[in-house]
Amino acid sequence: MESSSAIDRLSALAQPGRLAVFRLLVRAGPEGIPAGEIAAALGLAPNTLSSQLAILVQAGLLSSAREGRVIRYAARPDALSELIVYLMEDCCGGRPEICQPVQEAAARAACCPPSRIRARRPLSA
Repeated sequence: MESSSAIDRLSALAQPGRLAVFRLLVRAGPEGIPAGEIAAALGLAPNTLSSQLAILVQAGLLSSAREGRVIRYAARPDALSELIVYLMEDCCGGRPEICQPVQEAAARAACCPPSRIRARRPLSA
């Protein structure tokens, strides 16, 4: 990953509204959520949400798919994984115990049981 991509992704997440949108979409899973439902869930005005979504899509953190008149957005966990790997790739300096807490936290975060994944098709990136 280029440092400019990492900066774009970190910058996109460095605002409370965008962070809330991203976290909501992570919880939603690969099927995503229509823009109107995101606005309702977070209490955001449509024009504000539109700006937030555009920044997150531009940074590569979200994907979108049009379904008739509705645009459905989904988080791109692979983009977040790339960012975390980029941030952590040189962290240990030959001492793997330094990264152990991060690895344990990542294992706990990977708690998406199959029952949370619905039958709806995932969005394309």
